Amino acid sequence: MNANKFSRNSVLNDRHAALGADLTKASWNDMPLPQTYSSDPYEETAAVRYRAGLFDVTALRLLNVTGPDASKFLNHLLTSDVTKAQPGDSHISNIVNAGGSLIDDVIVYVDGPNEYRISHGGGSLEEAMLPVAELYNVKIERDNDTHVLSLQGPLALELLAPHTPMDLAGLPYFRHEKTTLFGKPVRLARGGYSAERGYEVFCTAEDAHLMWDTILEQGKPKGVMPVSWDCLDIVRVEGALLFFPFDMPHGDTTPWEVRADWSVDLSKPDFIGKQALLERKGKERSLITGIEIAHSAAIAPGSKITVDGKEVGVVTSSTFSQHLMKSIALAQIDPAYTQIGTELTVHDGGAHQANVVKTPFYDPLRLRTHPPA
Repeated sequence: MNANKFSRNSVLNDRHAALGADLTKASWNDMPLPQTYSSDPYEETAAVRYRAGLFDVTALRLLNVTGPDASKFLNHLLTSDVTKAQPGDSHISNIVNAGGSLIDDVIVYVDGPNEYRISHGGGSLEEAMLPVAELYNVKIERDNDTHVLSLQGPLALELLAPHTPMDLAGLPYFRHEKTTLFGKPVRLARGGYSAERGYEVFCTAEDAHLMWDTILEQGKPKGVMPVSWDCLDIVRVEGALLFFPFDMPHGDTTPWEVRADWSVDLSKPDFIGKQALLERKGKERSLITGIEIAHSAAIAPGSKITVDGKEVGVVTSSTFSQHLMKSIALAQIDPAYTQIGTELTVHDGGAHQANVVKTPFYDPLRLRTHPPA
């Protein structure tokens, strides 16, 4: 197998290979991933936490949804109310099937009236939306040209702001604007997947090398470095940020079971799965929960969790955080055992004591992403 066998490729694969990535070993959304570099992922994590790290997250799928019925179409399809968002807003949404089960996670970028960019993960959004689109005056175009570079960390603003005419410091969380960066047209969005203040650069494939090289060149004296998806896994678990479908192990997990009530607007008119969500609310089999494990290594996802010999849950995502000096995990656990402080046993090549703790594990008040004014 080689990278050329994938239907999608980042033009930055040459940069990733030069950094030591084996692009034949990991893929997502039909695109090879720089899962590891030759650098230590914990050193990369330190860069993100104390300086800044640059991720290539082009493997996200992007769709442009436009047309007179675009808002109505997305409102029927997604759990959030897109009509409440203004141009320049973005927000996390979800899509469920008729049974109320999550089938993908989604970020909605509002570019203008009835103009949306949809970023989604590895679920079945596209398969679900196409039959529905036939009922609306809407156009859906997959964008395989745009590349997404994510600069995450406390120096991200300082590094990018001098090179764009926009007021980057004044850009609120989950807002985006069309502008230029290093003289090239881009969209800059404030957000990311790291639990740090960060910015996402949406550029053309033609400009991706210039963006990648220039950001790293400008940041090198400050200790900014390229960071791998191994690092992304560490920082997102520290920040208790979910990854579809790994944190949804039932196969028919509801938004209620991942504590995503905030992504569901039951006050809007009917949408796919609304009635099922109403019926399943309050009947959660498990809830996504943070746990700390008395162990010196990461616990394997899929490890069983028990209380007094009774199986009560399963580990979904995990890491050993050198930053926090703890083995931490996200888990789906029977609601009766999710109170903070509850003692658990995790089974991974042995029985390990664990406790339910508050999430996020890192920056529990989210002051890094939402600093006081």
